[in-house]
Amino acid sequence: MSPRPASRAVATLLLAALAAGCGSPSSARAGGEPASPARVVPSPDTGEVPAPTRVLDPLVEELQHRTFRWFWETANPQNGLVPDRWPAPSFSSVAAVGFGLSAYLVGVERGWVSREEARERVLVTLRFLWNAPQGPAAAGMTGYKGFFYHFLDMETGKRWGKDVELSSIDTTLCLAGALSAGLYFDRDDPAEAEVRDLAKRLYERVDWRWMQPRPPRVAMAWLPETGFGPADWHGYDESMVLYLLALGSPTHPATDGAWETFVSTYKWAEHEGQTYVNFAPLFGHQFSHVWIDFRGIRDVFLREKGIDYFENSRRAVLAQRAYAIRNPEGFLGYGPDVWGLSACDGPADVTRTVDGKARRFVTYGARGVSSFWSHDDGTITPMAAAASLPFAPEVVLPAIREMKRLHGEHLWGEYGFFDAFNPTFRFTDVPTPLGKVVPEAGWYATNYLGIDQGPIVLMLENQRSGLLWRLMKRSAPIREGLRRAGFTGGWLEEDGARGHGGEATTR
Repeated sequence: MSPRPASRAVATLLLAALAAGCGSPSSARAGGEPASPARVVPSPDTGEVPAPTRVLDPLVEELQHRTFRWFWETANPQNGLVPDRWPAPSFSSVAAVGFGLSAYLVGVERGWVSREEARERVLVTLRFLWNAPQGPAAAGMTGYKGFFYHFLDMETGKRWGKDVELSSIDTTLCLAGALSAGLYFDRDDPAEAEVRDLAKRLYERVDWRWMQPRPPRVAMAWLPETGFGPADWHGYDESMVLYLLALGSPTHPATDGAWETFVSTYKWAEHEGQTYVNFAPLFGHQFSHVWIDFRGIRDVFLREKGIDYFENSRRAVLAQRAYAIRNPEGFLGYGPDVWGLSACDGPADVTRTVDGKARRFVTYGARGVSSFWSHDDGTITPMAAAASLPFAPEVVLPAIREMKRLHGEHLWGEYGFFDAFNPTFRFTDVPTPLGKVVPEAGWYATNYLGIDQGPIVLMLENQRSGLLWRLMKRSAPIREGLRRAGFTGGWLEEDGARGHGGEATTR
């Protein structure tokens, strides 16, 4: 795996230290707007996306609704910023803002909020992002060259701390959410026209070529104090959507060869009975799929392998489940319906002996298994399974049910599943800043994380109605990025599928 900037892990521990012994909600939560529990009936002339025909399992529908409410109720209504985590006091995560922008569209489709309420929340967010200060200064800025800092102060929107990087991937996820909103709000209405305009301007402001100090790869990070970090994005991981948006830009596009160089480091290998492009944590197989329907479209690499990226993610999911069944490390609780390794909170940064073997546990970190890199400390995140529902519903649905049945007392709360749990970690003599230890049950996280909540609500909706996939098929930047990356087939070649500069055509 690429050496990613460590700001999330460091910042998380700093917040945990500040919040130790403090159970009060974040300021954004305290001033948040209440959710609308009743279904809002749209006006007959709204031209909504056609109602989906797929009905989800009642538990999954409840999970989606609760997870949506996390975004709606914890975001700062004054600027639209979404916390990195809750209920611990928190900075905002720019990536979580992007997930939130797309989640509000789901809320309209499900009738949890009105179109007008969602539009206003989106406008507040996009106006803030557009007007927030951009510049090379180390303090007082929200971003630079169109990119945003990874973490922002929830109230001011300024860079949260001196170690927080200008992040290319977190900016990408924010832009994907903005573009989806621009496609959704497509009516001949001044407010909806402003949504489209702001989404377009935010995207076209980003200088992707500046973020290529070692072309054709895109750098992970830049710091005003030291410049570009040493790491670039290379395959395979969550940065597929980054490269596609970078290649699709009409203003500052990434250079030719970016996708080919990204693909050149793929590791196609057999793992746990599946042959696929390996990446250990499941989030890398999910994030890009939130917005892009990879079914039936292929680049040169996967055309030669005979599959598409959707199938690749399905195989990764099945491999993780097979690993949990085999459970070579002997962690408690693993099985055919309790599995899922990804980046998430964990119990403690400590080594302890379990069943005669030294085990190294960590707090926040990437967990996963692959043919070339693995990290497993017994911590499972429900997001890993839940956000994989479109890929393998036959194994994901039983996992959602079983994790709720076995661990719901401590793992399920107001906004769905808490971030993670570890049945093996039952030590009560060490601090566990990101959760609690329940004797005879294990460690349970006590926070919800925006970048884990987002894929749940959005991938459940893609399984339910394909909403995000259908919207983004009309995105000119996405289509151009896919074209430059060499994708062909499927919906890319269907007549009538088109986009116009990131704005929506009439549904």
